[in-house]
Amino acid sequence: MSRDLAGKRLELLKETFPRAARIAVLYSPAEPSTLPELRETEAAARTLGVKLQPLEAREAGDLERVFATARQQADALIVFAHGFAVLHRGRIIELAAREGLPTMDGWAEFGVAGGLMSYGPDIPAMVRRAASYVDRIVKGAKPGDLPIEQPTRLELIVNLRTAKALGLTIPQSTLLRADEIIQ
Repeated sequence: MSRDLAGKRLELLKETFPRAARIAVLYSPAEPSTLPELRETEAAARTLGVKLQPLEAREAGDLERVFATARQQADALIVFAHGFAVLHRGRIIELAAREGLPTMDGWAEFGVAGGLMSYGPDIPAMVRRAASYVDRIVKGAKPGDLPIEQPTRLELIVNLRTAKALGLTIPQSTLLRADEIIQ
């Protein structure tokens, strides 16, 4: 689903920061969905007139270099919602704050933990839905017979504490769209 949301994340970031002309993208090349998601983000960037700067991080030690590059070459940063980002969430949030980079992430946990913005699926709802699948399987349903489902609820989270710390103003239009605003 990250691929499907890639363009929307970039669009939300650009609407919130209309002067952002250069957007960095933090990704791990080891993640299987990276290339399709990067292609979708590039397509959205062309439509929005934004220049993308893909920045690869293979391991935690790469993050310092990635953020130093982003600070010099980008106005904002999108963090692909992959396992690498979740694993290194705290460090990514810390470096984004240190470098003063507005960020858009794909998991609500980023916004709650101090990331500026996130847009993605409602994880607790997904876990509840997965539990119903487990229940059906335990009761005899064949996993291959169960339909594949996509999340139906997406959340935009804005962390105003982080915005204040970065000296950023979040437009009212973004705040009105937010599902959660962290004060």
